[in-house]
Amino acid sequence: MLEFFLNHISFQPDTLELLNKLHARPNSEHQRHLERLAEEAQAIAKPKAVYRVAAIDQRGEDYVVLGGTTFRSRILAVNLKQVYRAFPFVATCGVELDKWVASKDDTLDHFYADAIAERALRAAIQTLVDHITEHFRPDGLSEMNPGSLADWPLYEQKPLFSLLGDSPAMIGVSLLPGMLMTPAKSVSGIWFPKAESFASCQLCPMPKCPGRRAPYEPDLAARKYGIS
Repeated sequence: MLEFFLNHISFQPDTLELLNKLHARPNSEHQRHLERLAEEAQAIAKPKAVYRVAAIDQRGEDYVVLGGTTFRSRILAVNLKQVYRAFPFVATCGVELDKWVASKDDTLDHFYADAIAERALRAAIQTLVDHITEHFRPDGLSEMNPGSLADWPLYEQKPLFSLLGDSPAMIGVSLLPGMLMTPAKSVSGIWFPKAESFASCQLCPMPKCPGRRAPYEPDLAARKYGIS
């Protein structure tokens, strides 16, 4: 099974974008405060990612066998119906930034540092997507993450980490007993080729979600996935 470690990821915090996201005024003490923290973060940040290229061995109505590992999800099985390989992955802001965030005792410092670490995680994810796109030329990419939908619950982290073996630990990511990860700013899941883009947000009715990436489609679960 092909495996790729992305250990040299460039990260330059965009302080103006952060200011806007955090609703802080530009040309203020808040901006100077944030810029100081961004400089600290950039000096130590080492975001990372790892992914494998896994063949789809078998499909059922509510499960799929990927790289010899069984995942139970009706939605995942339908999404992978027309493809022959997928890309299980873990991405992280890195243990360096995780420790840096934890060291911030001041409430505002911690808030800003946490937001910067989130941007480092996003940089890792984007680098991973760019790498898959460059090397495998998929006709579009979508992802699913354990715990993002009731149909694919958080305990599916266990088979995902089993499939990835020792690779997450090699980039500093551990799976905790409750199936959350450390560093906290880490994400795991499966990327897969899909011409028609999919996001779990399309099936999630949660209002005012700050992480929403696509509008909720109330009829999609029944229409496409046969879930009432």
